[in-house]
Amino acid sequence: MRSLRAGDGVRLLRDLRIPMRDGIRLAADLYLQDDETGVAGFPETPVPVVMDYVPYRKDEVDPGVMRHYLELPRHGYAVARLDIRGTGGSEGRAIDEYVAQEQLDGYDAIEWLAAQPWCDGHVSLMGISYGGFTALQVATLQPPHLTSIIPVDFTDDRYTDDCHYRGGLLRMYYDLAWYGSRMIAWNAMPSDPTAASTTDTVWQQHIAENEPYYLAWLRHQVDGPYWRQGSVVAIADRITCPAFLIGGWRDGYPNPPIRLFERLAGPRKLLIGPWDHRYPDVAIPGPRIDHLREVVRWLDHWCRGIDDGVMDEPPIVVFMQEPGSLAPDRLETPGRWRAERTWPPAGTTDEPMLLGAGGALHAADVAAATSPTGDAPSASGSDRLVYDPTVGTTAGLWSGGVPFGLPGDQRPDEALSLVYTSPPLASDLSILGRPKAIVQARSSVRVIGVAVSLSDVAPDGVSCLVVKGMLNATRRASLTDPQPLVPGETTELAIDLDATGWRFAAGHRVRLAIAAADWPNVWPTPEPGSLDVEHGGNRPSRLVLPVVPASGPVDPPSFLPSPVPVRPAADAVPTPTWLVTRDLLTGRAQATVRAETEHRTLDGVRIERDCGCVCEVDPANPAQVTARGWHACRSTYAGRTTAARADIEIASTADAFDVAIDLEVTVDGKIHATRRWVESIPRHLL
Repeated sequence: MRSLRAGDGVRLLRDLRIPMRDGIRLAADLYLQDDETGVAGFPETPVPVVMDYVPYRKDEVDPGVMRHYLELPRHGYAVARLDIRGTGGSEGRAIDEYVAQEQLDGYDAIEWLAAQPWCDGHVSLMGISYGGFTALQVATLQPPHLTSIIPVDFTDDRYTDDCHYRGGLLRMYYDLAWYGSRMIAWNAMPSDPTAASTTDTVWQQHIAENEPYYLAWLRHQVDGPYWRQGSVVAIADRITCPAFLIGGWRDGYPNPPIRLFERLAGPRKLLIGPWDHRYPDVAIPGPRIDHLREVVRWLDHWCRGIDDGVMDEPPIVVFMQEPGSLAPDRLETPGRWRAERTWPPAGTTDEPMLLGAGGALHAADVAAATSPTGDAPSASGSDRLVYDPTVGTTAGLWSGGVPFGLPGDQRPDEALSLVYTSPPLASDLSILGRPKAIVQARSSVRVIGVAVSLSDVAPDGVSCLVVKGMLNATRRASLTDPQPLVPGETTELAIDLDATGWRFAAGHRVRLAIAAADWPNVWPTPEPGSLDVEHGGNRPSRLVLPVVPASGPVDPPSFLPSPVPVRPAADAVPTPTWLVTRDLLTGRAQATVRAETEHRTLDGVRIERDCGCVCEVDPANPAQVTARGWHACRSTYAGRTTAARADIEIASTADAFDVAIDLEVTVDGKIHATRRWVESIPRHLL
């Protein structure tokens, strides 16, 4: 092990080796308070441990984004950062995410840490995104020494609420530009960036035996056993330890926190802000808070038995958003904090708004409207939507870690959608939960997607996206057994929109927009065609809003503001790219998203990363779509540079996705290893 100064009052022990039950050793780093030093640099007085369990290369952590690794030790907690099997410095191979072995390893790591003389027997799991997923997954195994979990920006269902599929539609830009390509490149980098050596057996095993996760995701286009592995939604009752759930309305995972909170039986708290996919002290839009103050209070209660009042406060605290700036990297959003005792919130009512002729959207008694003997609120009719696969660019970029891409003014996309708008509201309207759209529709084709947007329209006409939902209509009855549509036949499509907390002000209008695409967030469906949306009659198309009283039943707690300065992504150097171009002659559109970063680790290793994608679609032929994503990473130390680059290219036809993946590893500019994967994967009503 090596000892480094990590920050004021904090030191880092590098490369702790944790044995697994099969003999494989996981690599871990330990962040400790630098005041008491016992044998081999470990604490003399035993302390609780907070474990972060991820595949994201512990030795390449950016000191600028590791605040909790420093703050928790300053409060007397050790933080253990573990590389998952087959990644970073850990032995073994990695062929996919969230495999059963990974969860068993997490169990073993917790029990090993708890048994060390410098640990007081309390181990908690805390992490964001992948680290939040593993916290939940390992908790279902009930390790005896797991004291609590603090998952942030997580999912409980890998098919319905993750970065691979949405409503049965294949996600597009994100896996190519960020996560999917990144894991190929990162998993081929040296196990220790300060000592990259071709004789490093762990590194060579990773290069030779690790596989691209992306191909497995693309082969499994419907829900089933593959996606149930690692999804805790159906086994939430196995999580018995205390859980502090943290999420964000603009995060890519807004639904799991409230869904899981309902299903957990043990002590629990829920905190949801207006944030994207980052910790609440650096997320956008704000207000940002010092969430680590709340984390320390939580840990002090459960690990040390301190009566600090954390469990006396309301168990649910959410931010009720209001319209504000529509800059794609805006730093703040207006609104207010709200506290609830139960979920669903007390006083929640499902209030329908019916789609009508001329783009009308109006409140009505849905029971009367759907009764065979009730009077219809308006004459029956329908509106035709012509499928345009380029719609979706104003809805923002799905947030799984991209530090920009918030939605803008929706009117450009609404011009290519069916739009239904209410009269100005006579009084404020607050919603909290998941809206739903019930759409009676006739399709001219067998396969089509339906994307529904709920927006807040200001008196000046600006349309602010509140929340969105979508459905591959072939999955209307089942996510496991899709069935093609019968052209010309009316079918009911129930589309759950994402969860949100929002206040529509008096004088504003509620708008529902229906499109057949959300590009480049999801892959276009292959058949050109149209969708007729029916309204009126005895089975009207409608929007159902989860309306709540204007105020919660109890006052929310007060949060300290974040001590971390945050700036817009547009001020970054180099500036990220989010570019959409359109050929006015052919209508063909191209979206380019790219970001480059650079930092130095605590060891002095220079880390450079370049990732992005280019997606192209022709509205006249949505079956033939192309996309290319890449991730290049480079580490330089003591004059030696090691690099890995992964490229994923996909060309779709009406029947298949043709995929080519290339990996190249170089040392000082010379090729060290290459691998290539080529596969044609049939489309399954997708």
